[in-house]
Amino acid sequence: MKNHFQNGLIFSLIFFLVFFLTSCQEKTDEELILEMMEDVGKYAEKKDMSNIMINLADDYRDFEGRGKKETQDMINEYYKRYRGIAINMLSTRIEKIRSLEASIQTEVAFSSGAAKVFRKLIRYSTENYRLKIKLIKRNDRWQIQYAEWRYVTLNELFPESLSILKKIFPDL
Repeated sequence: MKNHFQNGLIFSLIFFLVFFLTSCQEKTDEELILEMMEDVGKYAEKKDMSNIMINLADDYRDFEGRGKKETQDMINEYYKRYRGIAINMLSTRIEKIRSLEASIQTEVAFSSGAAKVFRKLIRYSTENYRLKIKLIKRNDRWQIQYAEWRYVTLNELFPESLSILKKIFPDL
């Protein structure tokens, strides 16, 4: 009986150590970047401008030369014109990661108007965009330094993005 108790105690300690060590590991840069992109999509959908802007580097520029302030103005103007913005982050592909910089491509399904549930019921489709983003790591935090985007058709989406979109809109 004592031996059975000791085996159970040893097993419990080993399990605890393995669980503790794996749960305390720092996230990889890839995990941090993917998490940041997901968060930016959530912030945009909630119209949380302060948290969106925190994710843009101070020296941010887009493909049309807009800096951080001009980008904020552009987003605010969009929020004024459209209600019920829905942003579905589709797929993010990390092209390269170095110690302080990274480049990714991410695809986003974007729509505005009725609530998500209503759009799903009426099979409302989205506008899909592919963003090419350059990130910079400052103070152990990834931020967007450059972005360009373009509209993409369903046929141009990454296969994994199309799969996610089909889960949202099964009749695609």
